[in-house]
Amino acid sequence: MGFLIFNFLFSAIIASFLIFHAANASNVTHDSRALLIDGNRRILIAGAIHYPRSSAQMWPDLIRKAKEGGLDAVETYVFWNAHEPVKGQYDFNGNLDLIRFIKTVQDEGLYVILRIGPYVCAEWNYGGLPVWLHNLPGAKLRTKNDLFMKEMEKFTKLIVDMVKKENLFASQGGPIILSQIENEYGNVIDKYGEDGKAYINWSAQMADSLDTGVPWIMCQQSDAPKPMIEASTGFYSDDIEPKNKGSPKIWVENWTGWFKKWGDLDPHRSAEDLAYAVARFFQRGGSVMNYYMYHGGTNFGRTSGGPYIITSYDYDAPLDEYGNLRQPKWGHLKQLHDALHKMEFALTHGDVNHTDYGDGVWATVYKTNEKSSCFLCNTNAKKDAKLNFGGLDYFIPAWSVTLLPDCREEVYNTAKVYAQTSNMVKKPNKAEDEPSSQKWEWRPENIESTVVQGKGDVSANKIIDQKDMTNDASDYLWYMTSFELGKDDPMLNETVLLRCNNSGQVLHAFVNGAYIGSRWSTSNNKIYTFEQNITLSPGKNLITFLSVTVGLANYGEWFDQVETGIKAPVELIVKKGNNTTVKDLSSNKWSYKVGMDGITNKFFQTDCLSTVKWASDSLPINRNFTWYKATFKAPLGNGPVVLDLLGLGKGVAWVNGHDIGRYWPSHIPDMKLCDKAASDCDYRGKYGDRRCRTNCGEPSQRWYHVPRSFLKDGENTLVLFEEFGGNPLAVQFQTVEIGSACVNAYEGKKVELSCHNRPISRVEFASFGNPQGVCGSFKKSECESEVDAVSLLEKECVGKESCSFEVSEAKFGKANCELQRLAVEVIC
Repeated sequence: MGFLIFNFLFSAIIASFLIFHAANASNVTHDSRALLIDGNRRILIAGAIHYPRSSAQMWPDLIRKAKEGGLDAVETYVFWNAHEPVKGQYDFNGNLDLIRFIKTVQDEGLYVILRIGPYVCAEWNYGGLPVWLHNLPGAKLRTKNDLFMKEMEKFTKLIVDMVKKENLFASQGGPIILSQIENEYGNVIDKYGEDGKAYINWSAQMADSLDTGVPWIMCQQSDAPKPMIEASTGFYSDDIEPKNKGSPKIWVENWTGWFKKWGDLDPHRSAEDLAYAVARFFQRGGSVMNYYMYHGGTNFGRTSGGPYIITSYDYDAPLDEYGNLRQPKWGHLKQLHDALHKMEFALTHGDVNHTDYGDGVWATVYKTNEKSSCFLCNTNAKKDAKLNFGGLDYFIPAWSVTLLPDCREEVYNTAKVYAQTSNMVKKPNKAEDEPSSQKWEWRPENIESTVVQGKGDVSANKIIDQKDMTNDASDYLWYMTSFELGKDDPMLNETVLLRCNNSGQVLHAFVNGAYIGSRWSTSNNKIYTFEQNITLSPGKNLITFLSVTVGLANYGEWFDQVETGIKAPVELIVKKGNNTTVKDLSSNKWSYKVGMDGITNKFFQTDCLSTVKWASDSLPINRNFTWYKATFKAPLGNGPVVLDLLGLGKGVAWVNGHDIGRYWPSHIPDMKLCDKAASDCDYRGKYGDRRCRTNCGEPSQRWYHVPRSFLKDGENTLVLFEEFGGNPLAVQFQTVEIGSACVNAYEGKKVELSCHNRPISRVEFASFGNPQGVCGSFKKSECESEVDAVSLLEKECVGKESCSFEVSEAKFGKANCELQRLAVEVIC
């Protein structure tokens, strides 16, 4: 009887569970105007947050800030090579826990756009595809190839089934409203011919057959097979119209900034221009817009691609690499989102009328029986405009859009920034007196077996591509070959030129056990020639190369076939008078060894450290292929933690066994990059990734993110593998805090200054009228109110975490300027 009761109760619980999800299920469809959720047309604003580029402990805060910033949805790729690094071996733990990430988004009440790909690009190693796919005999990637399509379908189905099992599609009551198959294939499809067309048609059919109950999109696929919805990418997308007239305008990648390579400057996209692009998109009928990125994060471990993408993936996003609000970008966009949401019904239902007033000035009216909403736009990049519209006068700065939710009151203009500007600073670790308190130990990397003995694990009478040999298990591959020279060989007693080409990013060379030099490419020169004069000996000679990749190619046609490592020929060249003797070693017997001894034996793991012999005396500096270890206390407080590695060369860093990524602070951008275009940060006019760049003459990346969850109470361990040679004694742990905050706002709005959980200590500057300059270098002008703005704001703000006030004559006095503004800088 008890068993029957149990069965009855269990069945009742299951039935209730299914009824609950069925009752909460959403019907997601679309028409030519918008995405429809339960029959309601929606304006949707999303932002990309890639779960592997932060720690799982960071997710709730990042997603909460996204919601507070006015987002409706969070978008992420799914990273195949992170989840299946070895064929048939899956990893969904830690920050790879996709289901946990989606549920965290769901807990905040946001939707999810799931871009399964499984090719993702994303400046991610090998575009997210596992290298073992490339090494399957007979496989060709991203084209009509049975082997590849079988594995792609298997992984895509795995992800879909995992999501279905947890009822996470909107059709099941979950948050996922859109999925994506493939990615940016339209940019390269012509290079694949008919097989490319067959492949993209198969991809669409395969995805549709998985019966997710939500629409699928294809990014940059203007001829997307039905029922796929095409989606665009770019800095602007207002003029893109779907070829399928039944599809809404979806902008799946609005680039909030740009990625960075070793040797590049820091890219920046202004808040004003980004807001302008968003407003123009919705002015011209946009439905779904996704910021790429909303939080960029960090390329931990070996995940960065490119090649040559740095470890930081900050992307100049509204949330910085560490999860801080990037102000004014975050706040300025939040205000835009609030205005757009007020206009949602009119934008998705209204009759549309555009009026051209000339000289780049336009008005767009969305009119319904219930209400109307309007945009006033000035596309002129040089001239401000004054417009009488509906009997009212409006000032529209150059390259800006004004939003009028009721077609009368200006609630927002993309060029008028009322959000504060936050200047972030790095503060020393207050938990201990660094760096003198750090006790360093060291040990050499064991290279004798490769450099002196020439011992490898595999041999072949040819030069093998690096990714074919390593299967992406390591950045490092040793190439070794030996040869005999008789006593009468013309290469003896002469200067010999050793020459080879390399398509890895770094090459170290040794001859007969001696280091002879290194060479590395620039970010724009992927293949380079290594040349070095050497001296050979009678009898046996050993040449050893260590080729090092810094991320595998992630984009372009046939990117998977881009060669890596040493390329034939490898030559010994002797010139004597008019005679040149060339000895080609390409067909010699070559031995190969994958990885570095210390990485293979996990010197970086805390449970391994006690078994490895480390020396504490005679700490060497500027010594290549050296391991360093130190203990430290976690910085006090809750602020983000960074590791300052200035003084080191190139290598890898681990904190408590966590791989925080490749470092290369010795890589300084070429001063030739510091041109006029780099310094042009005027928001007006079309943005490009070579415009508005900073950090001239500084390391490509000096600070490296250490998530708080990587740290523990008490003693922590830092391990460095230094490849080039550097000085670890100046290495410091620091925290990232807000140092000062500014506003520079026109009158008529309420503004807020905040030091984010820290008190405002003083008012550095305040002026109402027509102040000049930017945050950190404000100056008063002749047009200024007589009211002492500094004293007024000291009373209202000092000692508080935040303060807010109206920017008005009533508060700050009349200044008799044509357009009155308030500039304030406070110190935190």
